Amino acid sequence: MDTFEFSKIAGAVLAALIVIVGFRTALEIAEENRAPEKPGYTLPMPKKSGPSDVPAGGAAGVPAPVDMPAIPAFDGASVADAAASADPAAGAKIFKKCQACHSGEKGGPNKVGPNLWGVVGRPKASHEGFNYSKAMQAKGGNWTLTDLATFVHKPKAFVPGTKMLFPGVSDPSDEADLLAYLNTLK
Repeated sequence: MDTFEFSKIAGAVLAALIVIVGFRTALEIAEENRAPEKPGYTLPMPKKSGPSDVPAGGAAGVPAPVDMPAIPAFDGASVADAAASADPAAGAKIFKKCQACHSGEKGGPNKVGPNLWGVVGRPKASHEGFNYSKAMQAKGGNWTLTDLATFVHKPKAFVPGTKMLFPGVSDPSDEADLLAYLNTLK
């Protein structure tokens, strides 16, 4: 076999590989551009009983919205009451999240947030050396367990305009433990 025959065979093999790889690549590109399928299936919606098959405010064939039960409003007083029998040791573990911005030692430094030693019963926006937001300064009053529960649950809802970026503690039992721990910082 001379070099010309060898070149023709090698060229045919390379051409076949190029066609196969090119075809496969084109299929992969086409598949990526296709709209992804949504996993699962649509659950049937219960129909509202009524004289018509057309839902209120909608067209025929469009299911009526299902009435969802209302989410109960947060009750800071009940969390504050639960703090009396909560576990301060568990609250100390939860407080570790807070230590990124707050200290809890007597005479400890202010960080991004004020020192929380003696916060229960202390006037709001009163810790010496910390620059509070105008919204917090305007809030007034002392930090009761109920106010602390409401603030720690959703700080921006309790004091709109607060500098505190923490989104809040959503579990009432964790919050009660945290309040029990804060109440020991005296």
